[in-house]
Amino acid sequence: MDYIDPHIHMVSRTTDDYETLAKMGCVALSEPAFWAGFDRGSVDGFRDYFRQLTEVEPRRAAAYGIQHYTWLCINAKEAENIPLSREVIAMIPEFLDRPNVLGIGEIGLNKNTRNESIVFLEHLQLAAAHDQLVLIHTPHLEDKYQGTRMILDMLADFREIEPHRVLVDHVEEHTIRHVLEAGYWAGMTLYPITKCTPARAADLIERFGPERICVNSAGDWGPSRPTAVPDFILEMRRRGHEEALIRQIVFENPQAFFRQSINFKLTGSAGREVQTSR
Repeated sequence: MDYIDPHIHMVSRTTDDYETLAKMGCVALSEPAFWAGFDRGSVDGFRDYFRQLTEVEPRRAAAYGIQHYTWLCINAKEAENIPLSREVIAMIPEFLDRPNVLGIGEIGLNKNTRNESIVFLEHLQLAAAHDQLVLIHTPHLEDKYQGTRMILDMLADFREIEPHRVLVDHVEEHTIRHVLEAGYWAGMTLYPITKCTPARAADLIERFGPERICVNSAGDWGPSRPTAVPDFILEMRRRGHEEALIRQIVFENPQAFFRQSINFKLTGSAGREVQTSR
């Protein structure tokens, strides 16, 4: 079955991972800008990183028939440094016309601090000014519920961006309802330890239905599985769900959200509206 991984950090993965994803049916993926395991010290460090996301990774992906898309921002883990954050935000428009850029992300909160909130709102202003989609990171573990509510409150007060152009990622059992009821897209991240497992994600689909929900691996340099979306497909099949439902979640939903960007154009057989499952 063809699928799209809406959130995976391929700069931290090997070329073998691209080959494995292609063999498992991945036809496209999107890579949000994220924290690289250490705090970068200058705007030029981010400029080089954005070049990697817009020049290098699309070529690595294309070698295996995968279309690579990306999002740009300074991640919440580095947002405590407001002067640097503002330099990065001011630099981002240099890259918004690159053909694989879908929008601003993954912005959000990490420890739910005042500085993180300031930088989050300034990213939203950038997205609104340039008519960009938004991909949002919600905090981990004990900070998730409070951080998600803070994010939703800030979004509610920021009316320049419509809810259907925002994907709130890393939702779990205690946050998904709030995101969906507010009209946003929800992303479930399938991690082996934290966030959702494929089984928990399947439980949430059975509870809330498939509308405006995507699943992703968020594969990065930490404990994660780049093949988590195929794991979810197998779990759904094990439970007896129809192929059409599974395809909606892993292919049609991310395609519908990404198509709101003029840069998202699937090519080849994956771009057809109707496709027989493999």
